[in-house]
Amino acid sequence: MLNKFLIFTAIIFSFSAFAQEGGVTEVSESEIAKEDIPYAVIENVPVYPGCEGNSNTELRDCMSTKISEFINSNFRMKKIEALNLPPNTYRTAVQFKIDKQGKVVGVRARAEYPEIEKEAVRVVSNLPQMKPGKQRGEAVGVLYSLPIIFKIEPPKKINVRKNKRKS
Repeated sequence: MLNKFLIFTAIIFSFSAFAQEGGVTEVSESEIAKEDIPYAVIENVPVYPGCEGNSNTELRDCMSTKISEFINSNFRMKKIEALNLPPNTYRTAVQFKIDKQGKVVGVRARAEYPEIEKEAVRVVSNLPQMKPGKQRGEAVGVLYSLPIIFKIEPPKKINVRKNKRKS
């Protein structure tokens, strides 16, 4: 009988210990504006230097193009090729924040090899300062994610032909 009582008490205690207090928590609009906003839902996107446009769509397209160009011209492929990785297509997921001042901060990368992660972080950390994104007219941090995808080709075989002399 005592065992049943102890088990019953333990079950009741566990329910009360894990129960939520208060139900729904209200969040004011001013608190929402202070949070970091994902790039996909920001009202006014950050503006990459040299990008101009009247709509968010034009600015988004320009920013994507400029970031791709920056990564393509600054990613040190020779350093990666020196690792002698097997021929394959490699993908690195990069996340960062464009802060309220337009600076790129909090760069993180996930890749199959740590050397690729380090190179991705190095390149993205060097992105130029931008005009910050805005939500409800206030500058906010904007979360941005992008993949860096590259391919390592198998070594090319050199065909050596022997010249045959006609006699």
